[in-house]
Amino acid sequence: MQLRDLEIFVVSPPAPGWGGRYWIFVKLTTDDGITGYGECYSTSVGPKAMVAVIEDVFSRHMEGTSPEDIELMFRRVYSSGFTQRPDLTVIGAWSGLEIACWDILGKARGRPVWALLGGRINERLRSYTYLYPEPGKESAAFWVDPDQAAEAAARFVDMGFTAVKFDPAGPYTIRGGHEPSASDIARSVAFCKAIRAAVGDRADLLFGTHGQFTVAGAIRLGQALEPYGPLWFEEPIPPDNILDFAAVQAGVRIPVATGERHCTKAEFAMLLRTGGARILQPALGRAGGIWEAKKIAILAEAFTAQIAPHLYAGPVEWAANIQLGASIPNLLMVETIETGGAFHLQLIRQSIRWEDGHVIVPDAPGLGIEFDEDLARAHPYLGDRLHLEMQEAPCDYSRPNLFEGGAPRE
Repeated sequence: MQLRDLEIFVVSPPAPGWGGRYWIFVKLTTDDGITGYGECYSTSVGPKAMVAVIEDVFSRHMEGTSPEDIELMFRRVYSSGFTQRPDLTVIGAWSGLEIACWDILGKARGRPVWALLGGRINERLRSYTYLYPEPGKESAAFWVDPDQAAEAAARFVDMGFTAVKFDPAGPYTIRGGHEPSASDIARSVAFCKAIRAAVGDRADLLFGTHGQFTVAGAIRLGQALEPYGPLWFEEPIPPDNILDFAAVQAGVRIPVATGERHCTKAEFAMLLRTGGARILQPALGRAGGIWEAKKIAILAEAFTAQIAPHLYAGPVEWAANIQLGASIPNLLMVETIETGGAFHLQLIRQSIRWEDGHVIVPDAPGLGIEFDEDLARAHPYLGDRLHLEMQEAPCDYSRPNLFEGGAPRE
């Protein structure tokens, strides 16, 4: 059995577009006709350029190789161009292709991927979601209004969620870390206060940021949130300052969580060795794929750290997260787009089930999903913007930084 063909789908989810501007899926086919699907979550180049990178990684390092040889192919990719270091774009391309290899291997053996990763230790995976507005009630005000956030939190907790995430702390700028403004801190505290009042002790609060603060600024913000007991303080400083995460963790009594913009065990190991994070959030379509994420989880287990796979992408990465989560003892929870996401579930023909705050681990072979190629082709992304983008303007200290979250607009 050898890898023979590659097809790439760049899919634009319809409005409201939770999960990003577009998703990149790959389909691999072996010489004996077995197909597997994967998803790439590397977004630092445009979609056309990313397609070219994926094609190059496949033809250079994978074509003609057995999908079983994942370790060999990873070492080829990791060493490509005399590098042997984390490369966000190349490893992102590899990640989706690697996920597809596991889908093939599971189908070839008639077993779920979790059965090939040491077996299933978790049959139901605790699930969390961002706070999203009700369908048809989307507005810019939702993302900066504590009362609307509290109403949404109560709605999701009533559905069965035991954890909800929100990120009201201001803009993500290309300028790197900044000090939060007084209004950024006040708004963040107001969100935590209102949501805690709405859900009580029925759910954990997951406070999200996206690397926008300095070490000192992150500590100031985190200390202001401590009275409300968030379960985590997510990515408080830029991801390139790996050693500085330890200073933030030492300065706050909230567990630091991070990882959506890190890749390979090399970067996650540094976080663990320095005590920079107690909760790791690898995005499997970027971090190196399923096998690399399994290694990250094993490292984390030795440091009594937990895994909460990140998801702001499409349903194939979600499926990969679920297979990993089923196989590791130190899973904290998995991210879900609401209860699965309307378009997400359509793309996989409703083949993953969510109930009572949990994702049910599928028993079907491979990733356990049925990918709808016709639906994917019917929703192509034809633009040239990035999946997510950061603003160029700096933090504003004269008026509130009213960052509009959720799906990006064209």
